[in-house]
Amino acid sequence: MSEEYAEPDLDDLKRRMDGAMTALRHEFASLRTGRASSSMLDTVTVEAYGTTMPLNQCGTVNVPEPRMLTVSVWDKGLVGAVEKGIRNSGLGINPVIDGTTIRLPIPELNEERRRELTRVAAQYAEQARVAIRNVRRDGMDQIKKARAAGMGEDDQKIWQDEIQALTDAEIAAIDAALDHKQQEIMQV
Repeated sequence: MSEEYAEPDLDDLKRRMDGAMTALRHEFASLRTGRASSSMLDTVTVEAYGTTMPLNQCGTVNVPEPRMLTVSVWDKGLVGAVEKGIRNSGLGINPVIDGTTIRLPIPELNEERRRELTRVAAQYAEQARVAIRNVRRDGMDQIKKARAAGMGEDDQKIWQDEIQALTDAEIAAIDAALDHKQQEIMQV
């Protein structure tokens, strides 16, 4: 076969779709569910040593009990900066300083806050679906270019079906992850 057209790169499309799913999982991890999770602090930044750095570069985050996080700050001089970073993060957690350890009691979520968080989770999921559909569109554009360069109709149909199946599987994974996250948020 001496075909001059380039077939769509399914591996690249899959990798890009998986990237959207990975980003979604990261965003879901930052949503507070009323249960302590060290990933809740992934987005917290601290003003330290004249720069802004992630909290995990200033101390160790632990989960000693289901409704408590602790941050063991490595440099005594950064305790105040870490506390300020946590307060300014918008997580709604009040840090309690105990020497170089900062305790973070995780309060119960009220019904209104739970509903609000499920809506935020749904927005994150929709952004991921849009990203998946954009990757799908890129794949379909590759097929159109290949068709113009001599790809047969049968091959075009096979590739379109492959890309659509990949898209459907990724969207289903997003929907399942969203459903799981919303149940986790609403669980009292």
